[in-house]
Amino acid sequence: MKAVAFTHAKPITDPESLLDFDLPTPEPRHHDLLVEVKAVSVNPVDTKQRMMGEPLGEPRVLGFDAAGIVREIGPDVQNFAIGDEVYYAGVPTRPGTNAQYHLVDDRIAGHKPKTLSFAQAAALPLTALTAWEMLFDRFKLPRNQASTETLLIVGGAGGVGSIAIQLAAQLTSLNVVATASRPESTEWCRSLGAHHVINHHHNMARALGQFGLHAPNYIFCASHARQHFKHLTEVLIAEGAIGIIEGNTGPLDVSTLLRKSGTLHTEYVFARGILKTPNISAQHRTLEAIAHLVDNGTLRTTMTQHYGLINAENLRRAHAAVEAGTVIGKIVLEGF
Repeated sequence: MKAVAFTHAKPITDPESLLDFDLPTPEPRHHDLLVEVKAVSVNPVDTKQRMMGEPLGEPRVLGFDAAGIVREIGPDVQNFAIGDEVYYAGVPTRPGTNAQYHLVDDRIAGHKPKTLSFAQAAALPLTALTAWEMLFDRFKLPRNQASTETLLIVGGAGGVGSIAIQLAAQLTSLNVVATASRPESTEWCRSLGAHHVINHHHNMARALGQFGLHAPNYIFCASHARQHFKHLTEVLIAEGAIGIIEGNTGPLDVSTLLRKSGTLHTEYVFARGILKTPNISAQHRTLEAIAHLVDNGTLRTTMTQHYGLINAENLRRAHAAVEAGTVIGKIVLEGF
């Protein structure tokens, strides 16, 4: 099968940072689906994985988001049949999705939204799972209940922020405030349903006050947590909650949060899939719920750029764009 992989950690400007390979097609076991990959999207974690170290000289396939068609199933699969169209985010302990065929545990996969193309669907899984789990599993935000509380989403135009805005705006009554720093990213956040947009490079407390909003009850920091964390703990209301995601952290000073009796929530989207937690199938159910919300018009895809075929050259371009930190929504690649 065709695949894109790396053998040594190199900067993305190096033509050998990602290479085209012909690798054996894997065989499904246990809960595995063998998926013919039709489209993938690129996440910041893809670029971080590429630079984490040398994969012992063996080609390592990257990629987490995928949409495709089930071609074979393992003996323990219950949720899917051969021929089903699926979308999902894989786990870093297995080969990635930048390949013609990919194995994924059926308990972390969902049926693709019927109203989306494979490319449009591939933009959603990892970010939708991350946003849903933070908002509804960690924060436990009330849905469809009247509320005067405020949710602040830091990094609203990124992949996670783009779906978090939609989920909060459509499924809760909270005041949804997103942060963005450029005119185009500000407009994107508004188009997704953010009630207000403020600049995270400016004084956020003052900006919230200009909109007549009190200190946020919830802050979802979807990017650069280490950079923003101290200021966010100062902005947060007493007994409020801050959520951070893996990949955006480092040592954090929680002293201000402690003095406010605030809570800190963490989200690692791969935890259920890697650790085979008792509720691993929650990700299947979440992706099914997301698909339903897309198909009934509540949510929309966050695909903003299509980079063409899935090959090393195009993936190097996509990685470079993600590393530049200015991507709005998600970059998608389709076909081999």
